[in-house]
Amino acid sequence: MQSTDLGNKESGKIWHRKPSPATRDGIIVNIIHTTSDYLPKVLRFLNVAFDSSGDCLIAGDHQGNIYVFDLSGNRFNLVQRTAQACTALAFNLRRKSEFLVALADYSVKCFDTVTKELISWMRGHESSVFSISVHASGRYAITTSSDTAQLWDLDTFQRKRKLNILQSVGIQKVFFLPLSNTILSCFKDNSIFAWECDTLFCKYQLPAPPESSSILYKVFAVTRDGRILAAGGKSNHLHLWCLEAKQLFRIIQMPTKVRAIRHLEFLPDSFDAGSNQVLGVLSQDGIMRFINIQTCKLLFEIGSLDEGISSSVISPHGRYIASVMENGSLNIYSVQALTQEINKPPPPLVKVIEDLPKSKLTSGDLKIKVTSGRVQRPAKSRGNQMQTRILKQDLTGNVENKENELSDGLNKKRLQILLKGYGEYPTKYRMFIWRALLQLPENHTAFSSLIDKGIHVAFLNLQKKYPIKSRKLLRVLQRTLSALAHWSAIFTDTPYLPLLAFPFVKLFQNNQLICFEVVATLIINWCQHWFEYFPNPPINILSMIENVLAFHDKELLQHFIDHDITSRLYAWPLLETVFSEVLTREEWLKLFDNVFSNHPSFLLMTVVAYNICSRAPLLNCNLKDDFETVENMQAEVDQQRVEDEAWCQKQELLRKAEETRREMLLQEEEKMIQQRQRLAAVKRELKVKEMHLQDAARRRFLKLQQDQREMELRRLDDEIERKVHMRDQEIATTVKDLEMRHLELESQKRLYEKNLTRTQEAVAEEMREDADAYRQKVNLEEHTFHRLIETDQTQNQATQQREEAEEKDFRLKSEKKASVLSDASRKWFLEKEIEHTKHPCNEVVPRCQNEQVASSCLPPRSPQLNDISEMDSSTRISLSQRRIQWDTMEQDLVERVRNLRQRLTARARNRCQTPHLLAA
Repeated sequence: MQSTDLGNKESGKIWHRKPSPATRDGIIVNIIHTTSDYLPKVLRFLNVAFDSSGDCLIAGDHQGNIYVFDLSGNRFNLVQRTAQACTALAFNLRRKSEFLVALADYSVKCFDTVTKELISWMRGHESSVFSISVHASGRYAITTSSDTAQLWDLDTFQRKRKLNILQSVGIQKVFFLPLSNTILSCFKDNSIFAWECDTLFCKYQLPAPPESSSILYKVFAVTRDGRILAAGGKSNHLHLWCLEAKQLFRIIQMPTKVRAIRHLEFLPDSFDAGSNQVLGVLSQDGIMRFINIQTCKLLFEIGSLDEGISSSVISPHGRYIASVMENGSLNIYSVQALTQEINKPPPPLVKVIEDLPKSKLTSGDLKIKVTSGRVQRPAKSRGNQMQTRILKQDLTGNVENKENELSDGLNKKRLQILLKGYGEYPTKYRMFIWRALLQLPENHTAFSSLIDKGIHVAFLNLQKKYPIKSRKLLRVLQRTLSALAHWSAIFTDTPYLPLLAFPFVKLFQNNQLICFEVVATLIINWCQHWFEYFPNPPINILSMIENVLAFHDKELLQHFIDHDITSRLYAWPLLETVFSEVLTREEWLKLFDNVFSNHPSFLLMTVVAYNICSRAPLLNCNLKDDFETVENMQAEVDQQRVEDEAWCQKQELLRKAEETRREMLLQEEEKMIQQRQRLAAVKRELKVKEMHLQDAARRRFLKLQQDQREMELRRLDDEIERKVHMRDQEIATTVKDLEMRHLELESQKRLYEKNLTRTQEAVAEEMREDADAYRQKVNLEEHTFHRLIETDQTQNQATQQREEAEEKDFRLKSEKKASVLSDASRKWFLEKEIEHTKHPCNEVVPRCQNEQVASSCLPPRSPQLNDISEMDSSTRISLSQRRIQWDTMEQDLVERVRNLRQRLTARARNRCQTPHLLAA
């Protein structure tokens, strides 16, 4: 097997001698990508895709470098640097030199492999795109994320349709059927729909799987002719659907060691007319098994437990298999080499248990079991032994058992089953199992040589920074950290090393050798990528945690982003303390039972799971201090000291980065100059076209303005005519209203005159009646008075006669005064009635004025009283009595006049108000 390191080269040969893949593994070449920076590291490939010819493929790593590998021409080229991880690739477009890449910022870009230019930038997704499916014609593409799927037109790079679903349902995959115009959409609730691409009309829906089958579909594959759909998930069962009959016709049971299926893909064959019979099944153990779906025989497999496969793609013509390995490298397999043993008659290791007719089938009737046996193929050795010896040794042995066998007679598979059943290892045997799982060498000689070097200078003052009550525990921690520092100088500047090692030191304080080897093994295997950005925290690891959190709990990640909480706060403290600050002793031991028994990525998944489990209090936090309290994390080490110690290294790295940036800027400037030249030519052509279009548009605009002005003039003429007509109508209406008002006033005037006449007559009648009554009363009083006079004045007849004359004279004067008063009152009342008729809204003259007029019309009383006082002493008493009576009569008369005037005033007022109401 040849191995090629891309390094910093932008182009070169894939292999340097003619490849001769071995039948054992079928690997043509193993491609890795390492950097030669200050701290060398491996750049892991993430995705790979073949073009339509099958002889060329593209691959992208986690830093956004995209390479094109020409397998027929034995060349590779760096075609793009996107500066961010790619999540999906597609290379089978109609224009052969173009490809699609989905990036970590949820966008999809189209680049050209020849010119290396950006063709289009498509946005619209709100989560990571994990699948790109291209139509057979290469004109359309479907991009799928966890919450939506979008259909794009690759000629215009415009979005045609968008599939929105409920968040509770979720999308598993949306893709085109090969050589067909049908879109298949698969959801997390196991519902599968088929749609017409042009009209998006739902053609059919597959029925639900049998109730006895608890599998949830996660991966799908379709044959080249689009007749058979294979579906799998977290189970060792495979469901085969017939899309023509729209029914489940077979269930294949994989071996028991297959617990989950991560990827499915049919192996094309040039002679099967698209009805592919060989299906590749990638399981959770990193091994991809190829089985025949008709005979249910295991044909061959690629990958191993030591070198597991992360994802795999098969070329359209079925010659090559490109697999991204779990260690980040890229393996190219030769299908021809892998299938050489198939032509030999192998023993029937995969057999059909039952295959019932296609009548009414149940899930139990459809099952076909795959036995635990398989085609024996020598596995890759861990050492540097000769291949001939490995082949000879493994032909008779059980490869799987050897991979799972541990020291001291333990078996890893059995331990995992035990851990899955009980959740933890037995406390009595936990340390023994850990030593076996970690395969500790227990090298006393090497450890003694490190201990003999004494306490390292970096940890002499460890107690000041980490005060520990137990002096024994402090000495063990100092020795362990010093041994690690003497073993590798980088650990002297690792600030979190005491936090990382302390729980193991506390656990193995009585066995310092085991403590040192456990910590060293943990750093080498589980923390191997933590030092790529040293002395800074491992940004690559934290980015992986953030991406996993974004996939499983987007709401929590958005909450962190909204409150400026980075992964350095919610993830890095958990890693640098290996959960010792947030878990109890028993919980921590259970956790590391699982960590040491699983893949190193299990530790990262545990960080994400811890944050998801704590999402309820985290979502209620709004301050940074609250997040620190909820997470219960220890404060980070003083960053100022770290920056001072690493300043020189940073400056060196910055200098190199600046040089690299300048080179890139020069290249970009050259490209920009060329692009500007082309752009200027295009702009000139566009300017000419734009001028012609502007002239035509200007002419159309002027004509439109002229038409609008003519329409406006016509509208104004119509408006003027309408307003003139309305004004004439208003004038005529006003004239009619005025005539009606004049008639109403005339009628009111006549009514007022008639009422005035009646009122005057009534007043005159009342006054006559009052005068007659008064006259009768006066006569009666006079008659009484005369009788009294006659009885009292018997002696002086002459005096009587003079008094009678005076009385008559006084009576005549009083009558005259009353008559004058009545005439004055009648005259005043008539004048006021005339004024009311002329001014109907005026009020009646106030009472005080009436009283003044009445008082002015009354004759003065003082002279009569003086005249009467001059009478004889014989008649003084009778005269005073008369005076009192006359005064009383005068007051009564004035009161009656006043009351009469008030009544007349009230009647006149009521008569004046009534016409106003009628006019209103």
